[in-house]
Amino acid sequence: MTSTLQPATTTEAVTKRPGRWLALSVLVLAVLLVAVDATVLGLATPYISEDLNPTGSQLLWIGDVYSFVIAGLLVSMGSLGDRIGRKRILLIGATAFGAISVLNAYATTPEMMILARALLGVAGATLMPATLALIRNLFHDPRERSLAVGIWGATASAGTAIGPIAGGFLLEHFWWGSVFLINLPVMAVLVLVGIKLLPESKNPNPGPWDLISVSLSLVGVIAVVYAVKETATHGFGWEILGVGALGAGALYWFVHRQLTLPTPLLDMRLFRNRGFSAAVLADLLTILGLSGLVFFLSQYLQLVQGRSPLEAGLAELPAAVGAVAAGLIAGWAARRWSVRAVVSGGLAAVGVALASLTVIDQSTGYPLLGAALLVVGIGAGFSFTVTADVILSSVPKEQAGSASAVSETAYELGAALGIAVLGSIVTAVYRGFTAPAGTPAGAHESLGAAVESAAGMPTQQAQALLTSARDSFVDGLAIAAGAGAAVLLATALAAWFLLRNQRLDGRP
Repeated sequence: MTSTLQPATTTEAVTKRPGRWLALSVLVLAVLLVAVDATVLGLATPYISEDLNPTGSQLLWIGDVYSFVIAGLLVSMGSLGDRIGRKRILLIGATAFGAISVLNAYATTPEMMILARALLGVAGATLMPATLALIRNLFHDPRERSLAVGIWGATASAGTAIGPIAGGFLLEHFWWGSVFLINLPVMAVLVLVGIKLLPESKNPNPGPWDLISVSLSLVGVIAVVYAVKETATHGFGWEILGVGALGAGALYWFVHRQLTLPTPLLDMRLFRNRGFSAAVLADLLTILGLSGLVFFLSQYLQLVQGRSPLEAGLAELPAAVGAVAAGLIAGWAARRWSVRAVVSGGLAAVGVALASLTVIDQSTGYPLLGAALLVVGIGAGFSFTVTADVILSSVPKEQAGSASAVSETAYELGAALGIAVLGSIVTAVYRGFTAPAGTPAGAHESLGAAVESAAGMPTQQAQALLTSARDSFVDGLAIAAGAGAAVLLATALAAWFLLRNQRLDGRP
């Protein structure tokens, strides 16, 4: 390859661009847009199912296709932003995101909804890498950049808290499509203000955008994520193995092609930087340990403890509060102590909090749950903010889009693996419960199915079914929490060694 990889260091000229903080306020709107949208579909799914009458397979595609597409396109869109301009791709993506949200809101058939979610994934893939890349190019001073990344992460955490609360309110007062329309005012402000405030930045010598690499990345990531999720849902099968092998082969070809192209879509030499690779690995494993548990914890709050969607969203609020608070001071903490101390300490705190959930039962009080969620938020806020800063500071600003896309792809893969691995634990334990005579077979598929089955049974029989199913679900959740805790504690230990001597100015 003819491109030259120069690590970002303190020798980079430190210039303070006027209006950079106003520009940041625009960037965080894009983050808020994606974070809110990621949380509202789960709340709206029962209403969508009732209105559109999708088959079981179609309902799964409605839930999964967005994450499949966004995972497959993140690297390609990050690289495209480096080439055509991050401001341009951000504004195009935000406009498309808003317009396609309308299509989501007014979908009239399952097929239309699946298409709308897929198109939304294309638009969403442009937003997150572009925002981080623009932060890298707006803030050259390492301390200012750390604060900017902290605000960026805090906004994402706030969005995950706002989404369930706003979505729950809208679903109680309007039709299900309203949860997608909340994107429109945010998008409008972002585009109109962003045109004026955001500076353009791009790689001055980008080379061509290799469409073969784009296709390989898309096919490889989507196939691998699909195979992992299908294995978790339906178990191992030769068809799934074939899809997984196709994905692995495409990714191998993708890596080989990047190593031979003079101007690759993704410069694989980024991974030679120990700090960059360690931060990406830490993000992937942390999300793996957290995502599956968070997914099932929401079901625990609603289906076991009987909370409404709005009440469940409010119950999970301490995690967002902790993440926001920690994210804002994470850069200062990393300089006060060290990068590895903050990342490892944050991950260890999350691991301990997850371990505390191994003792939950149906009647566990909120003080334990709320405290655990608060600690999870604080630990994750410290860790994710500092690893994002490490990733940005470890690469030249010309490659910030590609580097940010790698980080976001790690999140998506970690989430898929987490739901698959931890989800399979919960499902396997849950299916072992003893049901009273006359219970429909479908009650063993999920706790939601058991609750639905109980609604049509005599009171005494229904109560026996619910008690047994909920006990089994909680047992599975506790075991999954223990597994997640083990992953987080092991990741904390690995980060302690891999991030030694790492600093936020890009130097190892």
